Amino acid sequence: MKIVLASNNRGKLVELQAMFASLGVELIAQGDLFEGEAPEPYGTFVENALSKARFASEKTGLPAIADDAGMCIDHFGGLPGVDTAYYCTQFGYEKSDDNNVRALLEQMQGVANRRAAMVSTLVGVRNPKDPEPLIAVGRVQGLVTTERQGSNGFGFDPVMFIPEVGMTFAQMTLEAKHANSHRGRSSQKMLAMIEECWL
Repeated sequence: MKIVLASNNRGKLVELQAMFASLGVELIAQGDLFEGEAPEPYGTFVENALSKARFASEKTGLPAIADDAGMCIDHFGGLPGVDTAYYCTQFGYEKSDDNNVRALLEQMQGVANRRAAMVSTLVGVRNPKDPEPLIAVGRVQGLVTTERQGSNGFGFDPVMFIPEVGMTFAQMTLEAKHANSHRGRSSQKMLAMIEECWL
């Protein structure tokens, strides 16, 4: 079965392809099939993921899966949330993972409450008008570190410390990250739902 991944983020594609391989599902990046991105005007992960999945399915005629993910920081009332990818731009930085981490460390200087959650919401649709989208949410609670730790992964991985594992996502092997990450958790739920409902 071929499914289009409604994302142009290569890091997400690599992670999700590895997880979906066990089902015999081939994930294809939308950028390999068409140009353009879906509008993401909403304030919640689930609404934006649904918008992206419907858009990709409409453009390709294939079932689609979209991931909307981000960091929700206690001190900022749950922000940056859906705006995580563009976090640094509000502080005058050019959009990049490196600048996001830099901006976050600057904004968190001297902050005692460092609790944060990484949230991944995966939405799957069989077609653009699917009335029964599959929705899987993965959430991991952690702490924002005061400096970068580790060199693996992408996004906020170097500053997201997971207490029960005793390291940041960027210090974990890919296998350990899959087992403990928000995307790993949402993917496991999505795989089970695809197997039950689509295959």
